[in-house]
Amino acid sequence: MLVTIREGVTMGLSWNDRRIERRVKPGDGKPLKPFRWWQMTRRSLLSIALPVGGGLSATYTVEVKHGGDPESGVVRARLYRDGICEAESKLPARFPVPGGTIEVRRSEVGMRRCHFVADDGRETRLAPDPRSAEGRRMNFAREHPGASALIGAVSVVLLLIGVGLNLLQAAQPISEIPAIAESLGTFESPLRLPVWLNVTLGVGAALGATERAMRMRYHWLLDGGAGT
Repeated sequence: MLVTIREGVTMGLSWNDRRIERRVKPGDGKPLKPFRWWQMTRRSLLSIALPVGGGLSATYTVEVKHGGDPESGVVRARLYRDGICEAESKLPARFPVPGGTIEVRRSEVGMRRCHFVADDGRETRLAPDPRSAEGRRMNFAREHPGASALIGAVSVVLLLIGVGLNLLQAAQPISEIPAIAESLGTFESPLRLPVWLNVTLGVGAALGATERAMRMRYHWLLDGGAGT
């Protein structure tokens, strides 16, 4: 059964939040399939236990298949309550649950956000399945915090390089637009990188964005500016 939206909470939402919530449709009632190792980069599973009244709690699990549905190719989030699909939505998604909502967003390379937002504004990130890419990255960070921090720093550097290259390469054709060229002049990029180096740096930026997606880290300039 789909959890109903509390009227008082809904009235306080922004227009965009209400629009996203209207995407939510009843689930098909099918059971949640177990996670398989070969789905590590293709499927995300994240869960949280929430009180549902009467001293009871329920486990809510969000499933995202990054390749999209086999029939339509549309990437959707599905919400399971104690292993049964009760709702689904296109992304970004905002599922009403007891005590708040579960917000789900993804980037081009993986998960961007999956948090329970309580009615009082407190946020809790859902816990990833330990066999998923997010779960394995979280376990690595817990067991090897130093190496994890270093990898995270390298990811940021790769993305900064990617953003810088994109800006330099975009500046020249933009400056050649007649109206801009007449008022500001044209810009000639000081960098002339060989194709192999451009490709290598582009792959590095993509890897950096993927690593950050496994930690559900996202910044509009870094991750969006690197083409993700």
